[in-house]
Amino acid sequence: MRILGIDPGTGITGYGIIDVDGNRIRHVDNGIIKTRSSEVLPLRLKAIYDGLTSILKEYTPEAVAVEQVFMAKNPRAALTLGHARGTAVLSAVNLGLEVHEYSALQVKSAVVGYGHASKQQVQQMVKILLTLPEVAQEDAADALAVAICHANSRTLRLAVSSSMRR
Repeated sequence: MRILGIDPGTGITGYGIIDVDGNRIRHVDNGIIKTRSSEVLPLRLKAIYDGLTSILKEYTPEAVAVEQVFMAKNPRAALTLGHARGTAVLSAVNLGLEVHEYSALQVKSAVVGYGHASKQQVQQMVKILLTLPEVAQEDAADALAVAICHANSRTLRLAVSSSMRR
């Protein structure tokens, strides 16, 4: 199964793609979609939408996982982040894909084993889990972590479902 993880942001949206075969997870690609801070929000959202749509069409994932919006101290920042997240969800839904959402706590717990892990700990663990030659850019590493979280959650759901059928 191919999974696209997305770490939404209006300035930088990270993406990470992994393939899952049983318990094996393999890195496919990762990167960022960067927007210009000088542009108005609608044009930045269009750039995110177009970038993610292009990635979705190129890599054809079977599942998309998105990090949920955290509760920022600044309400305006939270609203702007919500726009980017909505744009990411829309890009996947428009192509008929189901979107799964995970909190930062869930992602960090699934990848590092500790829900309050630092960004650097997440980056290092992603590097180790995917045997990357170097640490991925912060937003791309977060997106890969979201994809890994979904892979682990999916494996757990399948195991529970299988045991309940017995």
